Amino acid sequence: MLTHIPLEEILFLDLETVPAVPDFSQLDEEFQQLWTEKSRFIREKNATSLEESYHSAGIYAEFGKIVCIGVGYFYRGTSGIAFRCTSFCGDDEKSILKDFSDLLRKRTNDPFRMLCAHNGKEFDFPYLCRRMLINSIDLPTLLDIAGKKPWEIGHIDTMELWKFGDYKHYTSLKLLAKLFGIPTPKDDIDGSQVRQVYWEEKNIERIASYCRKDVLTTAQLFLRYQGLPLIEAENIKEV
Repeated sequence: MLTHIPLEEILFLDLETVPAVPDFSQLDEEFQQLWTEKSRFIREKNATSLEESYHSAGIYAEFGKIVCIGVGYFYRGTSGIAFRCTSFCGDDEKSILKDFSDLLRKRTNDPFRMLCAHNGKEFDFPYLCRRMLINSIDLPTLLDIAGKKPWEIGHIDTMELWKFGDYKHYTSLKLLAKLFGIPTPKDDIDGSQVRQVYWEEKNIERIASYCRKDVLTTAQLFLRYQGLPLIEAENIKEV
Protein backbone atom coordinates (compact mmCIF):
# COMPACT_ATOMS: atom_id res chain seq x y z
CA MET A 1 0.00 0.00 0.00
CA LEU A 2 1.37 3.40 -1.07
CA THR A 3 4.73 1.83 -1.85
CA HIS A 4 5.34 4.54 -4.47
CA ILE A 5 5.77 7.18 -1.73
CA PRO A 6 9.37 7.50 -0.49
CA LEU A 7 9.37 7.25 3.30
CA GLU A 8 11.77 10.19 3.64
CA GLU A 9 9.22 12.53 2.05
CA ILE A 10 6.61 12.00 4.78
CA LEU A 11 6.35 13.99 8.01
CA PHE A 12 4.38 12.07 10.64
CA LEU A 13 2.58 14.14 13.25
CA ASP A 14 0.20 14.12 16.17
CA LEU A 15 -1.53 16.88 18.14
CA GLU A 16 -2.42 17.21 21.79
CA THR A 17 -5.09 19.77 22.55
CA VAL A 18 -6.84 21.12 25.64
CA PRO A 19 -9.69 23.51 26.44
CA ALA A 20 -8.59 27.15 26.04
CA VAL A 21 -9.06 27.84 29.77
CA PRO A 22 -9.11 25.45 32.75
CA ASP A 23 -12.82 25.66 33.52
CA PHE A 24 -16.09 26.81 31.99
CA SER A 25 -16.41 29.53 34.63
CA GLN A 26 -13.27 31.23 33.29
CA LEU A 27 -14.74 31.81 29.84
CA ASP A 28 -16.09 35.28 29.20
CA GLU A 29 -19.85 35.66 29.05
CA GLU A 30 -20.11 35.49 25.27
CA PHE A 31 -17.95 32.37 25.00
CA GLN A 32 -20.00 30.76 27.77
CA GLN A 33 -23.13 31.29 25.71
CA LEU A 34 -21.44 30.01 22.56
CA TRP A 35 -20.26 26.87 24.35
CA THR A 36 -23.75 26.37 25.79
CA GLU A 37 -25.07 26.26 22.23
CA LYS A 38 -22.18 24.13 20.90
CA SER A 39 -22.33 21.53 23.68
CA ARG A 40 -26.09 20.96 23.71
CA PHE A 41 -25.85 17.64 21.85
CA ILE A 42 -22.88 16.48 23.97
CA ARG A 43 -24.74 17.22 27.19
CA GLU A 44 -27.92 15.51 26.04
CA LYS A 45 -26.06 12.43 24.79
CA ASN A 46 -23.83 11.98 27.84
CA ALA A 47 -26.15 13.48 30.48
CA THR A 48 -23.43 15.84 31.66
CA SER A 49 -23.57 19.33 33.11
CA LEU A 50 -22.40 22.43 31.29
CA GLU A 51 -19.24 22.53 33.39
CA GLU A 52 -18.49 18.84 32.83
CA SER A 53 -19.05 19.08 29.09
CA TYR A 54 -16.42 21.81 28.85
CA HIS A 55 -13.76 19.21 29.71
CA SER A 56 -14.11 18.00 26.11
CA ALA A 57 -13.83 21.48 24.59
CA GLY A 58 -10.25 20.81 23.51
CA ILE A 59 -11.40 18.72 20.55
CA TYR A 60 -12.92 21.83 18.97
CA ALA A 61 -10.52 24.34 17.42
CA GLU A 62 -12.90 27.18 18.29
CA PHE A 63 -12.80 26.41 22.02
CA GLY A 64 -9.44 24.68 22.47
CA LYS A 65 -5.75 25.20 21.86
CA ILE A 66 -2.75 23.13 20.84
CA VAL A 67 -0.23 22.42 23.61
CA CYS A 68 1.94 19.91 21.74
CA ILE A 69 2.76 18.96 18.15
CA GLY A 70 4.76 15.76 17.86
CA VAL A 71 6.62 15.17 14.58
CA GLY A 72 8.84 12.45 13.17
CA TYR A 73 10.41 11.33 9.91
CA PHE A 74 12.41 8.49 8.40
CA TYR A 75 15.98 8.94 7.22
CA ARG A 76 18.86 6.77 6.05
CA GLY A 77 21.07 5.97 9.00
CA THR A 78 24.39 4.17 9.11
CA SER A 79 22.65 0.83 9.62
CA GLY A 80 19.68 1.41 7.31
CA ILE A 81 16.37 3.16 7.72
CA ALA A 82 15.99 5.07 10.99
CA PHE A 83 13.38 7.34 12.58
CA ARG A 84 13.80 10.69 14.32
CA CYS A 85 11.08 12.35 16.37
CA THR A 86 10.68 15.47 18.44
CA SER A 87 7.91 17.70 19.76
CA PHE A 88 6.99 21.37 19.96
CA CYS A 89 5.17 21.98 23.21
CA GLY A 90 4.40 24.58 25.86
CA ASP A 91 1.87 27.18 26.94
CA ASP A 92 2.41 29.58 24.01
CA GLU A 93 0.33 28.11 21.21
CA LYS A 94 1.41 30.70 18.66
CA SER A 95 5.07 29.86 19.27
CA ILE A 96 4.33 26.13 18.87
CA LEU A 97 2.54 26.73 15.59
CA LYS A 98 5.25 29.03 14.29
CA ASP A 99 7.97 26.49 15.09
CA PHE A 100 6.02 23.79 13.28
CA SER A 101 5.39 26.06 10.31
CA ASP A 102 9.09 26.98 10.15
CA LEU A 103 9.98 23.28 10.04
CA LEU A 104 7.87 22.87 6.90
CA ARG A 105 9.04 26.09 5.25
CA LYS A 106 12.76 25.91 5.97
CA ARG A 107 13.35 22.33 4.85
CA THR A 108 14.07 23.42 1.26
CA ASN A 109 16.89 21.05 0.28
CA ASP A 110 14.92 17.90 1.07
CA PRO A 111 11.33 19.05 1.62
CA PHE A 112 8.53 16.99 3.07
CA ARG A 113 5.93 16.31 0.40
CA MET A 114 3.35 14.55 2.55
CA LEU A 115 1.89 14.82 6.05
CA CYS A 116 0.66 11.69 7.81
CA ALA A 117 -1.47 11.36 10.96
CA HIS A 118 -4.00 8.90 12.38
CA ASN A 119 -7.44 10.41 11.84
CA GLY A 120 -5.52 13.38 10.44
CA LYS A 121 -8.10 14.40 7.85
CA GLU A 122 -10.85 14.54 10.45
CA PHE A 123 -8.84 16.14 13.24
CA ASP A 124 -5.12 17.03 13.06
CA PHE A 125 -4.91 18.76 9.68
CA PRO A 126 -8.03 20.96 9.95
CA TYR A 127 -7.30 21.74 13.61
CA LEU A 128 -3.81 22.96 12.69
CA CYS A 129 -5.20 25.15 9.90
CA ARG A 130 -7.91 26.70 12.06
CA ARG A 131 -5.56 27.48 14.95
CA MET A 132 -2.95 28.94 12.58
CA LEU A 133 -5.53 31.31 11.10
CA ILE A 134 -6.77 32.29 14.58
CA ASN A 135 -3.14 33.04 15.55
CA SER A 136 -2.52 35.04 12.33
CA ILE A 137 0.00 32.54 10.93
CA ASP A 138 0.10 31.96 7.17
CA LEU A 139 -0.69 28.39 6.20
CA PRO A 140 2.31 26.39 4.92
CA THR A 141 1.86 24.97 1.42
CA LEU A 142 1.23 21.45 2.72
CA LEU A 143 -1.72 22.66 4.80
CA ASP A 144 -3.15 25.23 2.37
CA ILE A 145 -5.50 22.95 0.44
CA ALA A 146 -8.07 25.52 -0.74
CA GLY A 147 -8.66 25.18 -4.48
CA LYS A 148 -6.51 22.05 -4.81
CA LYS A 149 -7.70 18.88 -6.50
CA PRO A 150 -7.88 15.79 -4.23
CA TRP A 151 -4.79 14.21 -5.79
CA GLU A 152 -2.82 17.43 -5.23
CA ILE A 153 -3.30 17.32 -1.45
CA GLY A 154 -0.35 15.73 0.34
CA HIS A 155 -2.23 14.31 3.30
CA ILE A 156 -2.12 10.67 4.43
CA ASP A 157 -4.52 9.37 7.07
CA THR A 158 -3.69 5.93 8.48
CA MET A 159 -7.23 5.55 9.78
CA GLU A 160 -8.76 6.39 6.40
CA LEU A 161 -6.43 3.92 4.69
CA TRP A 162 -7.67 1.20 7.03
CA LYS A 163 -11.25 1.83 5.90
CA PHE A 164 -10.52 0.80 2.27
CA GLY A 165 -13.51 2.86 1.15
CA ASP A 166 -15.73 1.62 3.97
CA TYR A 167 -17.74 4.06 6.08
CA LYS A 168 -17.32 2.41 9.46
CA HIS A 169 -16.69 4.47 12.53
CA TYR A 170 -13.40 5.40 14.20
CA THR A 171 -10.68 2.73 14.57
CA SER A 172 -8.17 3.66 17.25
CA LEU A 173 -4.42 3.73 16.76
CA LYS A 174 -4.13 1.54 19.85
CA LEU A 175 -6.28 -1.18 18.29
CA LEU A 176 -4.37 -1.14 15.00
CA ALA A 177 -1.05 -1.26 16.87
CA LYS A 178 -2.27 -4.40 18.66
CA LEU A 179 -3.45 -5.99 15.41
CA PHE A 180 -0.14 -5.36 13.64
CA GLY A 181 2.09 -6.34 16.56
CA ILE A 182 3.48 -2.85 17.10
CA PRO A 183 4.91 -2.53 20.62
CA THR A 184 3.54 0.40 22.59
CA PRO A 185 4.50 1.51 26.10
CA LYS A 186 2.07 0.57 28.87
CA ASP A 187 2.61 3.84 30.75
CA ASP A 188 0.88 6.11 28.24
CA ILE A 189 -1.72 8.51 29.51
CA ASP A 190 -5.08 8.31 27.82
CA GLY A 191 -6.04 11.07 25.41
CA SER A 192 -8.94 11.99 27.67
CA GLN A 193 -6.46 12.76 30.45
CA VAL A 194 -4.49 15.41 28.55
CA ARG A 195 -6.69 18.24 29.87
CA GLN A 196 -6.13 17.16 33.47
CA VAL A 197 -2.38 16.61 33.00
CA TYR A 198 -2.01 20.05 31.42
CA TRP A 199 -4.30 22.27 33.50
CA GLU A 200 -4.17 20.45 36.86
CA GLU A 201 -0.84 18.59 36.96
CA LYS A 202 0.90 21.17 34.73
CA ASN A 203 3.10 18.39 33.36
CA ILE A 204 3.72 19.35 29.74
CA GLU A 205 6.64 16.93 29.36
CA ARG A 206 4.38 14.00 30.17
CA ILE A 207 2.07 15.14 27.39
CA ALA A 208 4.99 15.63 24.98
CA SER A 209 6.29 12.11 25.69
CA TYR A 210 2.83 10.64 25.07
CA CYS A 211 2.54 12.63 21.84
CA ARG A 212 5.90 11.43 20.49
CA LYS A 213 4.93 7.82 21.20
CA ASP A 214 1.80 8.23 19.08
CA VAL A 215 3.89 9.72 16.26
CA LEU A 216 6.20 6.71 16.35
CA THR A 217 3.28 4.27 16.46
CA THR A 218 1.69 5.98 13.43
CA ALA A 219 4.97 5.70 11.53
CA GLN A 220 5.35 2.03 12.48
CA LEU A 221 1.78 1.38 11.33
CA PHE A 222 2.56 2.98 7.98
CA LEU A 223 5.54 0.64 7.60
CA ARG A 224 3.27 -2.34 8.23
CA TYR A 225 0.82 -1.01 5.63
CA GLN A 226 3.72 -1.08 3.16
CA GLY A 227 4.68 -4.63 4.18
CA LEU A 228 7.96 -3.44 5.70
CA PRO A 229 9.54 -4.51 9.01
CA LEU A 230 9.22 -2.29 12.07
CA ILE A 231 11.99 0.10 13.06
CA GLU A 232 14.09 -1.37 15.84
CA ALA A 233 14.59 0.59 19.06
CA GLU A 234 18.27 1.27 18.32
CA ASN A 235 17.27 3.06 15.11
CA ILE A 236 14.80 5.41 16.82
CA LYS A 237 16.08 8.79 17.97
CA GLU A 238 14.12 11.20 20.17
CA VAL A 239 15.32 14.81 20.44
